[in-house]
Amino acid sequence: MSDWDRLPDLAVRQVGGSVVAANDEFFAERENLIKDAAPVYRPHTFNNKGQEYDGWETRRRRDGSAGPDWALIRLGIAGVPAALVVDTAYFVGNYPPEVSIEGTCVPGQPTVDELLAADWHTVVPRSPVEGDTRNVFEVSDDRRLTHVRLNMHPDGGIARLRVHGTAVPDPQWLDDVPFDLVALRNGGRAVACSDGFFSPPNNMLQPGISRFMADGWEMRRRRDDGNDWATVALAAEAVPSVLELDTTHYKGNAPTRISLDGYTPGGDLVSLLKPTDLQPDAPHRFRLSGEQPVNQVRLNVFPDGGIARLRLYGPLTASGRQHLLDRFTATSGN
Repeated sequence: MSDWDRLPDLAVRQVGGSVVAANDEFFAERENLIKDAAPVYRPHTFNNKGQEYDGWETRRRRDGSAGPDWALIRLGIAGVPAALVVDTAYFVGNYPPEVSIEGTCVPGQPTVDELLAADWHTVVPRSPVEGDTRNVFEVSDDRRLTHVRLNMHPDGGIARLRVHGTAVPDPQWLDDVPFDLVALRNGGRAVACSDGFFSPPNNMLQPGISRFMADGWEMRRRRDDGNDWATVALAAEAVPSVLELDTTHYKGNAPTRISLDGYTPGGDLVSLLKPTDLQPDAPHRFRLSGEQPVNQVRLNVFPDGGIARLRLYGPLTASGRQHLLDRFTATSGN
């Protein structure tokens, strides 16, 4: 797995993404672009506009113009993209020959008209794509984005758009207000794990209640004397005081126990929660014992199993607060 593939999808509906507008969606709806699930194809599913496709599809241009057709996507998590995936799954005779992607950073809740008038910059230049393919575009631009504009040259169909990247939250909503230190939208992310065979650990950092087992982090069954673990980077340096852990949907495959350790800025490992029993299919809340600042935590799972959601609360340190401010300032220019 490449490094960018470990980063969360900033645009997916599950984290609050939305396709706020498109110039055309005659054959298939724009909202399909950011659906959680992988694209599917159901043959011979015709409506009065033709075969139904699991993606966004525009009509054929007959006015001689070069396009493009476009869709505006509000990222559910504002941040800096590392790679964008234009997935043309099942579009074989109707995919666009070329695409381009632009980005902008607009605070608040802008209207479509305000977005169209915003200052956009190129994230992915006009580039060829293949049909029925996950077309990957790695990017090195370090500017923070709140919205992207996907352009098809001149028209066609795209199944999914994935925007893998790093969250850059606005510090005004984190400083002196209770917030989840490990939430994807706040900049938390899984940086390593012992196993993610059934589903990856970033799943447990998603917003909302877990919808089904695959929506959490689940490992394969261990056949040795070890235990599984996941290391999660905090949004910034903090002193965690409360852990919330949910095993919803994990009934015959919940862990027996968990413990939590923290990594200090100097790299020392400190205990935050001693090994503690869990119940299946249930929410849990624990007071933590550590008083030292940490920037990562390691969730230890005994021996294996599934975790639906992980939440961590506690005050930022002065250093952590400054880190958030510096990061936001450095990436907010267009």
